[in-house]
Amino acid sequence: MKKIVILALSFVLVASLLAGCKSNNQGGENVNTDNNKNGFDTSNEIVVVTREEGSGTRGAFVELTGVEEKDGSGKKVDRTTKEAITQMKTDTVLTTVAGNEYAIGYVSTGSLNDTVKALNVDGIAPTTENIKNGSYKIARPFNIATKGELSEVAKDFIDFIMSKEGQEVVSKSYIAVDDNAAPYSGSKPSGKIVIAGSSSVTPVMEKLREAYLAINPNAQIEVQQSDSSAGMQAAIDGTADIGMASRALKDSEKAELKDVAIALDGIAIITHPANTLTDISLENVKNVFIGELINWSDIK
Repeated sequence: MKKIVILALSFVLVASLLAGCKSNNQGGENVNTDNNKNGFDTSNEIVVVTREEGSGTRGAFVELTGVEEKDGSGKKVDRTTKEAITQMKTDTVLTTVAGNEYAIGYVSTGSLNDTVKALNVDGIAPTTENIKNGSYKIARPFNIATKGELSEVAKDFIDFIMSKEGQEVVSKSYIAVDDNAAPYSGSKPSGKIVIAGSSSVTPVMEKLREAYLAINPNAQIEVQQSDSSAGMQAAIDGTADIGMASRALKDSEKAELKDVAIALDGIAIITHPANTLTDISLENVKNVFIGELINWSDIK
């Protein structure tokens, strides 16, 4: 009888231990290995998310990170990996990265939200102070561009953008280019302005539009979102009074347009919040986006 009881107790004990192991290991997954810290498995492939060609954010990003290089003939070549997922707007980049634990992408620092995590680059966080003092290297200007003589209302709106009131609007999301701008003292003319271009510049332009119309209700302002290249072409063609670009103008654009920086902005490298990586070198940013680093464990 004692032997039966002992055997029964032994069976219960072994079964309990086996059940506990299965519960902790989820059917054999490597929960406690070095490759799987806090549930993030660094052996997984990196899912690269980029913007479309023509995007000012992409143009600035590939230039600043070295993803774009000159070939043997001196022509600039964007070497972004063909495996990258291409998104047409800032918000879809955010949504894609937020929805994939192993994704990496880039967006304007002014567009960051808590659905993603911004990485430090070479130990430097993409903060306003670091962008302004130049220590965060992936940064660019927000430009507007015009062609020829401006209408009275277009000139007045640009004067507002560069005024104390306009730069205060800019500084709520981005970095003002003039901290000592004079107060707005325009004539508040009537008329219509069409503004077209970068999806990165569009949000701050909408806020500038709203603030200006509160001062000058005689004006009408239409903001058309596309990308930087399309915005510059619209200004050249005359289909827009003002073009928006989230990059420096190309030489061919500068030959036909007059441009001015209205704000400064950083480009943040973003991952899913569950990603255990907090810092990445500028060299590794390039190597990820050209497809030389494949798995998260490759980033040292």
